[in-house]
Amino acid sequence: MMLKVDSTRQGAWTVLHVRGELDLVSSPVVRQHVHEAVAVGHRDLVLDLSEVLFCDSSGVGVLVAARRLLRSCQGRLRLILPAHGAEEGSHVNRVLAALGVRRLFEVYAEVGSATDDAAQPLSA
Repeated sequence: MMLKVDSTRQGAWTVLHVRGELDLVSSPVVRQHVHEAVAVGHRDLVLDLSEVLFCDSSGVGVLVAARRLLRSCQGRLRLILPAHGAEEGSHVNRVLAALGVRRLFEVYAEVGSATDDAAQPLSA
Protein backbone atom coordinates (compact mmCIF):
# COMPACT_ATOMS: atom_id res chain seq x y z
CA MET A 1 0.00 0.00 0.00
CA MET A 2 1.34 3.40 -0.93
CA LEU A 3 1.87 6.08 1.67
CA LYS A 4 -0.12 9.28 1.37
CA VAL A 5 0.48 12.48 3.35
CA ASP A 6 -1.90 15.44 3.39
CA SER A 7 -1.20 18.68 5.22
CA THR A 8 -3.80 20.94 6.83
CA ARG A 9 -3.72 23.79 9.31
CA GLN A 10 -5.75 23.85 12.49
CA GLY A 11 -5.13 27.05 14.40
CA ALA A 12 -1.42 27.34 15.10
CA TRP A 13 -0.87 23.67 14.31
CA THR A 14 0.16 22.01 11.06
CA VAL A 15 -1.46 18.59 10.84
CA LEU A 16 0.12 15.93 8.63
CA HIS A 17 -2.40 13.16 7.95
CA VAL A 18 -0.40 10.03 7.15
CA ARG A 19 -2.08 6.99 5.55
CA GLY A 20 -0.63 3.66 4.47
CA GLU A 21 2.56 1.88 5.47
CA LEU A 22 5.46 3.70 7.11
CA ASP A 23 8.51 1.67 6.14
CA LEU A 24 12.00 1.91 4.65
CA VAL A 25 10.67 2.95 1.25
CA SER A 26 8.00 5.43 2.37
CA SER A 27 9.44 6.97 5.54
CA PRO A 28 11.54 9.55 3.62
CA VAL A 29 8.24 11.04 2.36
CA VAL A 30 7.14 11.77 5.94
CA ARG A 31 10.59 13.12 6.78
CA GLN A 32 10.37 15.47 3.79
CA HIS A 33 6.92 16.77 4.83
CA VAL A 34 8.18 17.44 8.36
CA HIS A 35 11.23 19.30 7.07
CA GLU A 36 9.13 21.33 4.62
CA ALA A 37 6.75 22.38 7.41
CA VAL A 38 9.64 23.49 9.62
CA ALA A 39 11.34 25.27 6.70
CA VAL A 40 8.31 27.52 6.20
CA GLY A 41 8.15 28.34 9.91
CA HIS A 42 5.58 25.85 11.18
CA ARG A 43 6.94 24.77 14.55
CA ASP A 44 3.82 23.15 16.04
CA LEU A 45 3.21 19.86 14.26
CA VAL A 46 0.71 17.04 14.65
CA LEU A 47 1.37 13.73 12.91
CA ASP A 48 -1.96 11.96 12.50
CA LEU A 49 -0.92 8.31 12.32
CA SER A 50 -4.39 6.90 12.91
CA GLU A 51 -4.49 5.46 9.39
CA VAL A 52 -0.97 4.01 9.34
CA LEU A 53 -1.40 0.27 8.92
CA PHE A 54 2.24 -0.76 9.36
CA CYS A 55 5.36 0.85 10.81
CA ASP A 56 8.87 -0.58 10.86
CA SER A 57 12.05 0.68 12.53
CA SER A 58 12.74 3.20 9.77
CA GLY A 59 9.31 4.72 10.41
CA VAL A 60 10.07 4.92 14.13
CA GLY A 61 13.39 6.55 13.21
CA VAL A 62 11.55 9.27 11.28
CA LEU A 63 9.28 9.94 14.28
CA VAL A 64 12.24 10.20 16.66
CA ALA A 65 14.11 12.46 14.20
CA ALA A 66 11.01 14.68 13.83
CA ARG A 67 10.82 15.01 17.61
CA ARG A 68 14.50 15.94 17.77
CA LEU A 69 14.14 18.50 14.94
CA LEU A 70 11.14 20.22 16.49
CA ARG A 71 12.71 20.32 19.94
CA SER A 72 15.84 21.92 18.44
CA CYS A 73 13.79 24.81 17.05
CA GLN A 74 11.57 25.19 20.17
CA GLY A 75 8.67 23.54 18.37
CA ARG A 76 6.17 20.93 19.50
CA LEU A 77 5.33 17.52 18.08
CA ARG A 78 2.18 15.60 18.89
CA LEU A 79 1.08 12.22 17.55
CA ILE A 80 -2.41 10.88 16.90
CA LEU A 81 -2.47 7.22 17.90
CA PRO A 82 -6.05 6.19 18.68
CA ALA A 83 -6.55 3.70 21.47
CA HIS A 84 -9.39 1.96 19.62
CA GLY A 85 -9.27 -0.08 16.44
CA ALA A 86 -7.18 -2.99 15.30
CA GLU A 87 -6.78 -5.18 18.37
CA GLU A 88 -5.93 -3.01 21.35
CA GLY A 89 -4.93 0.18 19.60
CA SER A 90 -3.00 1.31 16.60
CA HIS A 91 -0.13 -0.65 15.13
CA VAL A 92 2.20 2.34 15.53
CA ASN A 93 1.31 2.65 19.21
CA ARG A 94 2.18 -1.02 19.77
CA VAL A 95 5.49 -0.68 17.87
CA LEU A 96 6.51 2.43 19.82
CA ALA A 97 5.64 0.73 23.10
CA ALA A 98 7.51 -2.45 22.17
CA LEU A 99 10.63 -0.44 21.33
CA GLY A 100 10.37 1.56 24.56
CA VAL A 101 10.07 4.96 22.85
CA ARG A 102 6.34 5.59 23.29
CA ARG A 103 7.01 7.73 26.37
CA LEU A 104 9.03 10.19 24.27
CA PHE A 105 5.92 11.44 22.50
CA GLU A 106 2.83 13.42 23.42
CA VAL A 107 0.05 11.17 22.13
CA TYR A 108 -3.59 12.07 21.57
CA ALA A 109 -6.60 10.10 20.37
CA GLU A 110 -7.74 12.59 17.74
CA VAL A 111 -6.79 15.85 16.04
CA GLY A 112 -9.19 18.03 18.05
CA SER A 113 -7.51 17.22 21.33
CA ALA A 114 -3.99 17.32 19.85
CA THR A 115 -4.50 20.90 18.67
CA ASP A 116 -6.12 22.01 21.94
CA ASP A 117 -3.46 23.36 24.30
CA ALA A 118 -5.72 22.65 27.30
CA ALA A 119 -6.07 18.94 26.47
CA GLN A 120 -3.94 16.36 28.25
CA PRO A 121 -2.06 13.68 26.30
CA LEU A 122 -2.90 10.00 26.68
CA SER A 123 -0.84 8.16 29.24
CA ALA A 124 2.03 6.02 28.03
